[in-house]
Amino acid sequence: MKTILITGCSSGFGLEIARHFLNHGWKVVATMRHPREDLLPPSEHLRLLPLDVTKADSIEAALAAAGPIDVLVNNAGIGWLNALEGTPMSAVRTIFETNTLGVMAMTQAVAASFRQRRSGMIINVTSTVTLKHLPLLSVYTASKAAVNAFTETVALELAPFNVKVRLVLPGRAPDTRFGDNARALMTDGFPEPYVDQVQAVMAGWQQSTEPVTLAEDVAAAVWRAVHDEAAPMRLPAGADAEIWMAEYLRLGHAG
Repeated sequence: MKTILITGCSSGFGLEIARHFLNHGWKVVATMRHPREDLLPPSEHLRLLPLDVTKADSIEAALAAAGPIDVLVNNAGIGWLNALEGTPMSAVRTIFETNTLGVMAMTQAVAASFRQRRSGMIINVTSTVTLKHLPLLSVYTASKAAVNAFTETVALELAPFNVKVRLVLPGRAPDTRFGDNARALMTDGFPEPYVDQVQAVMAGWQQSTEPVTLAEDVAAAVWRAVHDEAAPMRLPAGADAEIWMAEYLRLGHAG
């Protein structure tokens, strides 16, 4: 029985990925900053561990407690929505510490054991806003785009050791806590000159009839990344993500 470790399992994508793999017979190590026993059904194949991906000692303790794993899913992330002028550099650093450096730290922490065993997989969850840029998401997009570049490059480094690295790119997921996370960091609101732009963006989302991404879509994409040898490096997750990916590829970008 194989073991998967997932970061950011307190809600949304991470929680659903954990549930999906647990239901399909895997051992699951579900990590979050403050573990909650009520989020997933009790199982002898489930372990809940505290993990803050921005702290080296927390990463070391979590991986030591988890023991050998077969798959790492870097899912933990922070949402942010604001103009660049309305984004304090302290918020930029917080976002990059989790969304970007946290992914790098977790990947680095498992790379040696995967390389020595000549097996293992790392899946990094980013976003399709890296394919279709949108206003008010410059900092968030940058934090995720950096992970895309990192993932595709580190995949080349680890390939000779039979370690696979993949990306899962969800679309817009209004049912997740992205907005709550973003609001928790915001202290000064939106800069006045951008208010009209903000209102237009918000209205567009509220009136949109385009499909959205469900947490189940992301879990299915991670499952495919693990089990489908022919899966591409970048896997869209969600009906809207598939549309954006198709348009991205149509315009001649590499997949």
